[in-house]
Amino acid sequence: MRDNSRPSRRNLLFGGAAVAAGGLAAACTGNDPEEDTAPAAQVGNNGGDNDKPGQKVTVGFSAPAADHGWIAAITKNAEAQAKRYSDVTFKPVEPTNDINQQISAVESLIAAKVNALVLLPNDGEQLNQVARKAMDAGIPVINLDRVFPDKLSYRTWIGGDNYGMGVAAGHFTGRRLKEKGVTNPVIVEIQGIATLPLTQDRSKGFADALKTYGFNVTAKQDAKFTVETGNQVASNLLQAHKKIDALWNHDDDQGVGVLAAIKQAGRKEFFMVGGAGSANAMREIKSGGVLEATVTYSPTMAGSAIRVARLIAQAKGMADLVEQQVPQSITLASETITRQNVDKYMPLGFES
Repeated sequence: MRDNSRPSRRNLLFGGAAVAAGGLAAACTGNDPEEDTAPAAQVGNNGGDNDKPGQKVTVGFSAPAADHGWIAAITKNAEAQAKRYSDVTFKPVEPTNDINQQISAVESLIAAKVNALVLLPNDGEQLNQVARKAMDAGIPVINLDRVFPDKLSYRTWIGGDNYGMGVAAGHFTGRRLKEKGVTNPVIVEIQGIATLPLTQDRSKGFADALKTYGFNVTAKQDAKFTVETGNQVASNLLQAHKKIDALWNHDDDQGVGVLAAIKQAGRKEFFMVGGAGSANAMREIKSGGVLEATVTYSPTMAGSAIRVARLIAQAKGMADLVEQQVPQSITLASETITRQNVDKYMPLGFES
């Protein structure tokens, strides 16, 4: 669901090569003892001190209303990270699912002249213009998750990997089916909202990974990201397929309804994989039930966005990178949580 672009670094790389070549020539022809030094272009000057207090900055924040466990966790993660820094003033606006209200809220942050703005839009297309207005006013926008179509509307995008999420689920499913010796599996997929690019990316990643094992999805249906629809869709699929070998549910919030339907039907012949990394899904995995894994699309990205906003506002780069500025886009890996590693991930889980 995202587009990535990076400015050309041809001149920087050429200049770095010239510096390196000059350094090599001096080492070969000079009479001075050799020194273990690297060209300045390869070292950077960030060190490891980015967490130390620096210039005081105000970070604005806007997100949709918390009517979904994942969205609620977005705001909580942002608030928690902001509290870690004595040099950050966190300025959130009222969360809303109304496009016009979110536009007005962002305009109020522009008027307040915040130093940076973390923005998870209800709709990237419809919030694109106000995000561009912030950028034009000199306020760097950290675009969270739902990408703006105009790259001039954000300084940095940060979010999860929807295609990678499907790939992770597909590899877990394929490996488990191979381990069980299943040769012609019935694989069921419960999507979020089928028309969304993010859902299509997840489904494509899942299908592509399954193909490497010689498997295909037998049936799929979308459940609108709600508990109620998840329950209804799962019930229908369970009735339509008397035997299932594997089920992938895209979203752990709607998965509450999916699991309820499975338990009500008393079905235990298959394993299930979830999506997003909720705390209740992790508890189910730990209990050893039908849910064996979930693949992450973690709301911790909001906490990372606050940290990135702080660095950009303070004109810092990322300490572990050579480059002097924060990257233009950051895509988080989708990790697979199983019974073997669930305790490590539990602190990052969100309540559905």
